[in-house]
Amino acid sequence: MIGGVAIDLGGKKGLIETPYGMVKFKITSMDGKKVAFIPRHGEGHLPPHKVNYRALISAADMMGASRIISTNTVGTMSWHPIGSFLIANDFVEFTKSRICTFYENRAVHVDLSQPYCPQIQAALKEGVRKAGMEPQEGVYVCTEGPHLESPAQIKMIRKFGDVVGMTGYPEVVLARELELCYASICIVTNPATGMRRGEAMTASEIVKVMKSSMEKLREVISIAISEIPLERNCACGKALDEAKL
Repeated sequence: MIGGVAIDLGGKKGLIETPYGMVKFKITSMDGKKVAFIPRHGEGHLPPHKVNYRALISAADMMGASRIISTNTVGTMSWHPIGSFLIANDFVEFTKSRICTFYENRAVHVDLSQPYCPQIQAALKEGVRKAGMEPQEGVYVCTEGPHLESPAQIKMIRKFGDVVGMTGYPEVVLARELELCYASICIVTNPATGMRRGEAMTASEIVKVMKSSMEKLREVISIAISEIPLERNCACGKALDEAKL
């Protein structure tokens, strides 16, 4: 599991050296299954455009993970309730400075017609239902950050998606390049800029909503882990079969 949301999972801390840098992680157990939690932003909470995404995904792969559940905080551009959960079903990105591939010296074109693993998506939806909520789906728009978007930017990108965040890309693509299953559960923490009258929510208000959702998020993820089939019958594990030129 990779998260910008600091879920208290307990467990044993560790450090792994990847070809792209050192990554801290924590090993714990959920529903009797071994789970590795990788904090996306590190202890100093790196800004989204400085996160070492290749190191994070590489660390998950090196630890033997075949599936990744990503947690993301988002602003809604479609009037989703604050504190609700959304399962990303597609993405659009407006980033500028992020390395988005492991294959810098060879043309590798992984298929993204279904960018998120359907098995994990289904498990997350069931987790939301069993936690007493209605699962929502939508398109995740990733912006560069670290500033929040302007009203004009939101007016533009509302045409492309439902929620907006700063960390969902390039993780989703990097996971596919390593043939890992990947899906994202998003906490709706705020209306996007210009989506409500009056002043926009401050960063501290967004953090407050995020913290209030932690226990429910932990419950959803724990249920989802129990719902994921042992056998991978999706196409994620064969992403490179016809991708390399």
